[in-house]
Amino acid sequence: MNYTQNQKISQITPSTLVVGIDIAKDKHVARAQDDRGIEFGKRLVFENRIHGFEKLLEWIRHHAKANGKNHIIFGVEPTGHYWLNLAYYLTAKGYDFVLVNPMHVKKSKELDDNSPTKNDTKDAKVIAQLIKDGRYSVPNLLEGIYAELREGVKLRDQLTKQLMIIEGRIQNIIQRYFPEFFDVFGDWEGKAAFCTLRMFPFPSQIQEMTPEGVLMKWKPFVQRGVGIKRATKLVETAKKSIGIKVGLQFAQRELECLLDQYELYKEQVEQLDQELEALVETIPGAKEMMAIPGLGRTTVALFFAEVGDIRNYSHPQQLVNLAGLSLREHSSGKFKGQTRISKRGRSRLRRALYLAIRPLVAHNSTFKALHHYYTKRPDRPLKKQQSLIAVCCKLLRVLFAIGNKQCKFDGSKLLRGLPQINTLQVA
Repeated sequence: MNYTQNQKISQITPSTLVVGIDIAKDKHVARAQDDRGIEFGKRLVFENRIHGFEKLLEWIRHHAKANGKNHIIFGVEPTGHYWLNLAYYLTAKGYDFVLVNPMHVKKSKELDDNSPTKNDTKDAKVIAQLIKDGRYSVPNLLEGIYAELREGVKLRDQLTKQLMIIEGRIQNIIQRYFPEFFDVFGDWEGKAAFCTLRMFPFPSQIQEMTPEGVLMKWKPFVQRGVGIKRATKLVETAKKSIGIKVGLQFAQRELECLLDQYELYKEQVEQLDQELEALVETIPGAKEMMAIPGLGRTTVALFFAEVGDIRNYSHPQQLVNLAGLSLREHSSGKFKGQTRISKRGRSRLRRALYLAIRPLVAHNSTFKALHHYYTKRPDRPLKKQQSLIAVCCKLLRVLFAIGNKQCKFDGSKLLRGLPQINTLQVA
């Protein structure tokens, strides 16, 4: 399948049978038409099971034979994850499979009957018509190691989200029962602070102890970094605490459960990171990417999990569009609105790039020089956030080149051709 709009339209020929499918949880609806929009037969309702898929192929082969069609293209409006099974099934059978933007379906469903009515039968026809006009995209159905990476990254995001929830609940308990805790400890995750939360988290328990007793409890777990001075401060702070003094028994039980969950999730994230790093190192170009100063291994793993095989892309702008970093403009006549990024793409990839670029512009000399140039250039300087987005696009182009050529990162090539090159390199 091709990429440009003209090439998409050119693939719908008089010998093409276009099949629009409205996806649901249990039953799908299919309608078939030719390149002019003339419909063949009635709709087909088939189940999201193997016998339903076989029924679809039997139905479509009948129409293809009856109408002299030798090319079949299937298209769906992606609904949650329910379309994936059908997509993998049809692509494995060698059929062309495309996606139609749900927003396009919503905006074009009134063109034929001038009615806002929505149902599965009507949506299937609208989907087929959009495909006929070349208004579709080709899904990036990952295979092999790339599919493994995507599932691993998705799991990592879920674990990280749970960690953040648990951290918030732990701090909630601390703020209610011992709000002065952070006057003694800068971070509750430190060894001494964590031990305190494990053994005697509430002021009423600490008030009964001496500084020497507190230090004795810490010693098996904390070898250095804390002493009698910190223990004394903890005891004195506990005596002046305004924390809640009721419900302590089950508050401590809740805190114990949360600390157990926190340790479990943290261990699982660390193990998963090791597995992802080992997996991504086997991909061509990944080692060269990870050698870029300031670019983390997790970022490279997430990049391949979202992009897949880099060889499937013919131009780096496709990656920019995939990340939703392409620019959109709102203007009319003499009015010219602000130019912003489209945000039409994979949000996880866009977030990973943004989080990766911040340490790069701080510690990598090449990207730091680029950021300095974009924000300080005499002609149309960018704001800091605009510059970060521009550098994100540069990073995508660098990763595209490295992935295709398996070459080392050369910062001088990235800066070549820009004005004030000597000043940039010094910066």
